[in-house]
Amino acid sequence: MREDKLIQACLKRKSSAQRELYELHRTTMFMLCLRYMPTREDAEDVLQEGFIKVFRDLKQFDPKRGKLKTWMKRVFINTALEHLRSKKKIFLTEEINPNSELHAVNDDAFSRLGAKELIGLIKKLPAGYRLVFNMYAIEGYSHKEIAKKLDISVGTSKSQLFKAKAMLRKQIKSINSIVVLNYGVRQVQ
Repeated sequence: MREDKLIQACLKRKSSAQRELYELHRTTMFMLCLRYMPTREDAEDVLQEGFIKVFRDLKQFDPKRGKLKTWMKRVFINTALEHLRSKKKIFLTEEINPNSELHAVNDDAFSRLGAKELIGLIKKLPAGYRLVFNMYAIEGYSHKEIAKKLDISVGTSKSQLFKAKAMLRKQIKSINSIVVLNYGVRQVQ
């Protein structure tokens, strides 16, 4: 079914259309939930809450302003943030000293990882780092938007991203060292 027809059928509360919309976007939205939530169970809760909101608020979607998938991602991100707030699982640390210098980040190390590996490393980040990294690096929010959504300063958002990238870089370096060691061992055998 075409997307516009599917939306119209969902607005008429046709369960077959709702099931189809769910099946079309379930995996993508679940992966998004997994990136934000500390546990699989929390991600499943957010997935369910998110789809309830999508079906309830679908009348607010305006196809002239963007794609349905993009609108849905915003709904799920907001649902994840609400869930984290309600569970008090957002732990944001201090802002970077404005006199300190943020060095440019070399993202080459990130580009060499597969999506599964990178998501696994992101899941290991502390909650505040993970949240800002997801919003900025993956979802494309600006620091100003993140600050507004999370009720923090722009400096705190930048600090969290800087620290998240530093921690990820350290994890990647560790993985690369292990791969090199393993490769060296295989060469000797």
